[in-house]
Formats: sequence, structure tokens, C-alpha cells
Amino acid sequence: MKVLIANRGEIAVRIIRACRELGLGTVAVYSDCDRAALHVRLADEAHHIGPSPAAESYLRIDTIVDVAKRTGATLVHPGYGFLAENEDFAQTCRDSGLTFVGPSPQAMLAMGSKTSARAAAVRAGVPVVPGTDTPFEEDAPEAAIVAAAGRIGYPLVVKAVSGGGGKGMRTIAAAADLPAAVRMARSEAKSAFGDAAIYLESRIIGPRHIEIQILGDEHGTVLPFVERECSIQRRHQKVVEESPSIALNPAKRHEIAECAAKVARAAGYTNAGTIEFLLDRDGSFYFLEMNTRLQVEHPVTEQVTGIDLVRWQLRIAMGEKLTVSARQAMTPRAHAIECRIYAEDPDNNFLPSPGRIVDLRAPAGPGIRDDSGITAGLDVPIFYDPMVSKLAAWAEDRPRAVARMRRALAEYIVAGIRTTLPFFRWLLEQPDFAAGRFHTTYLDELMAARGGQPFAIADDAVQDLAAIAAAVQTLFAAESDATRGNGETRPTGRLWKGQARADGLR
Repeated sequence: MKVLIANRGEIAVRIIRACRELGLGTVAVYSDCDRAALHVRLADEAHHIGPSPAAESYLRIDTIVDVAKRTGATLVHPGYGFLAENEDFAQTCRDSGLTFVGPSPQAMLAMGSKTSARAAAVRAGVPVVPGTDTPFEEDAPEAAIVAAAGRIGYPLVVKAVSGGGGKGMRTIAAAADLPAAVRMARSEAKSAFGDAAIYLESRIIGPRHIEIQILGDEHGTVLPFVERECSIQRRHQKVVEESPSIALNPAKRHEIAECAAKVARAAGYTNAGTIEFLLDRDGSFYFLEMNTRLQVEHPVTEQVTGIDLVRWQLRIAMGEKLTVSARQAMTPRAHAIECRIYAEDPDNNFLPSPGRIVDLRAPAGPGIRDDSGITAGLDVPIFYDPMVSKLAAWAEDRPRAVARMRRALAEYIVAGIRTTLPFFRWLLEQPDFAAGRFHTTYLDELMAARGGQPFAIADDAVQDLAAIAAAVQTLFAAESDATRGNGETRPTGRLWKGQARADGLR
């Protein structure tokens, strides 16, 4: 039996490893710039699907399904991102006789829209953030939006109905700011998701972001897992996740988990998904949305429960009954923290930093897991999300997990590109982070107070060594291109031309 992985990078590598443990064959797909990528090297076979831009490769439903059929793959795992939450892709796989490793197209459609997901939560008797229950389509009159905002009250949040990651989302403090915010949210949502529909929600001040992992099988079982805390966010995008949350006691943990299971059952949900909540300062929680796929932060759940979520995704897709005990899923046996390492320059407003990785040393040792799709000598392309790895650390309690993560971050070396490693080294030293005193706007406020100071600061000795190394490198480069002993002059461009030629033949 073969599984086609309709993705790239670290998640494709993660799925390939789970398939290998289950004895399943793997089929990778790749674009032009991913020809030598790690997931291509690890899979049993790999097939080219188009040019580097995602719209011409990883988002081509017809091409990916054709590869699956030609290779004899029977299952298709979408990973996350790209087509993972695309109900048309799930339906096309089914219509082509393939098993989509994920929820049904109907459940994906129902829970992928934030407004229909809110409606499902209301039907299940789960509290939701006060807001509009129906979306404002692209042609909705401004007066109707203004009137709805007045009924909800300020501050409030304008949100895109589709998608996620903070795109199409604006926080509004006063009525005068609403029209411009709606226009910007619509434009961003239209560009990112092809859907300009928006809705309004009341803004909860200083909440924590709590999410519950769900697994559901085809036999009616829906199993919630111990929560993940995802409150460390930069501009509404998660950067650090951990499990369990220090904000929940066992009683509150079971209460919020049961609400998550109710929502999943109401949607007839199967396979892996995540129900997200906001937890306010007095301990009340509200349904936020559902992600109808595997989450980026799934490793922390695996570490605290000992349950392989990707392996169970595949087993459920093959018709197996979920046999994990509720006690194991809901009882944390450790504390885990994950940092998302991006090819971004934190000292330049976190702009992407594509390029060649010339040296790589990933951390290791007790309690460390590095889910990565990179190796030394490979390029981080400009065409996709710049996340290069997910570094996770776990220990018997949170202080030890934080200490272990600090040690791992100090060991991590990625040379040739800028990464967010210096940012994380700084963040984990912050007193409020160490004490667990944070909320969803904590990091943005902390960054604003920092005042643009650089994260990577070298002392005088290091700067002197760097200057000497640069001078030596320049000298050797000049000598290598200078006149040889036999009087032959070596053309200056020969080295890079040779490298380009080798890359072209690779």
C-alpha cells in the first residue's frame, strides 16, 4: 500500500517516517526548486509536479491526483498548508478512488468556515465569542456592518471567514476606525484565500489561546486530548506552543475538552482536527474556530501523551478503530514546548531570509526533538512559508522543559541564512515567559517595549574574529583567481559558473 504526500518540507518528512514505521510505501511530489529536498530523498519514489510557485505545483489538484493514480498510491496525506483544508481536493481524491487522510469534504466545508463553525458550536451548546452569526459578503453595505458593530460594542475584531494565520484580521478600538479596517481585511482575505467575506467578534482583553486536539474514527469514536497553550503569538501568528497549559486545572481541562468533543461530534468529524478556544481572565472560555487538519504544533501533544498522531491519522484512514484510552489522551505525562524556527531576520522586521544553508548543527540529547526538512547544502526557497524546523523540548515539568529548550537553542547552528534562533534565545530568558504570565498580545507588547534593539549582539572579541575571518576569506579568494605558477590566469567567474553547472546537472 502506498501513500502520496501532497506537501513538502518538514511535515512531508514527518509523514514519510510514520509511513515507514507502518510498512507503507511513500510517494513524494516536488516542484522545480525542491528537486533535491530532503522529503524527495527520503521517499520511496518522487515525482515532479511543476514550477516553483505553489499555484503551479503544490496547489495543482489535477496534477497531484494524477500522480497518485499513476503510481498506484491509495492514500493521500495533505499535511498542513497548501491543500490540507481544501474540500475540493478531498472530494476529488474520493471521486478518483483515493482515500484522503483527513475529514470528509462535508465536515471540512462545515468547519472550515468560521461562521458555520460558530453555528455548529452553538448547536452543540458550546459558548462562543459574542459576534455576528452570519458573514458579510463582499457586496454587503457598509451601513449593515457599522450597525452590527454598534450592537456588539467596541473593541472588536474584524475577521476573514476563510483561512487563518491572522490574515484578514483587524482589531478595532473605535467606530471611526471600522470602515478602513473592513476594507483592509477584505483585501487581505481576498488575496490570501480568494474570499472577501468577513464577520465581527467582540475582542476579549488579554485572553489565553487554548486548543484541543481531536481524533475521530469512522466507527463513531471522538477522542479529545490534553490541551495546548498557543498564546505566544506575533501579529496573531503562533510562534511558541506548549502542553499542558499552566492556566488550566484538571477540572477545567476536562470541561473544555468535552466541549471540543461535542463540537466535533456535531460536525460528524473524523481523523485529526483541532478545536480552538479563548480563555479569559476569570476562567471562562469561548469557542474560536476549528482547524480541519493536523496542526503544526502536534509534536507537543505527542510528547506529553506518548501517542503518535500521524500514525493514527493513517490507521484511521485505513478504517481502523481508535483504541487509544481517554485516560492516556487526557493525562499529561510531561511538559513540552515547541519553537517554530523560521528563515527570517528578526533584526529586520522578521523579513524572509532565503538562501543556501552552508552549515547545520541541530541540537540533540535528552528530551529534544527537531522536526526539520533542511540539510546543509540545500536552499531555503523564496516561494513558500519560511519555516525550516520545529524544535521541541520536553521534561517532567515546565521549568525543566524551559531549561532544556534554552540549552537546545544554544546548541542550534544554521549558517548561510538568517533565522529566528536569536529571537527565541531572547524570548525564553524573559521573566514573564519563565513564570507563565502571558496572553495573546503579550509578545507584541514585549516587542514594542524592546524598541528595535537587535537580537543578535556579538561581543568585541567575536566581532574581531569575524573581521579577521572575512579578511582571510577575501585573501584566499583573490589568490585562487590569481595567476597560477605556470602563468595561466584563471577567470574570476569560473568557480560560480562551475557550481551553477553542477546544480543544473543535479
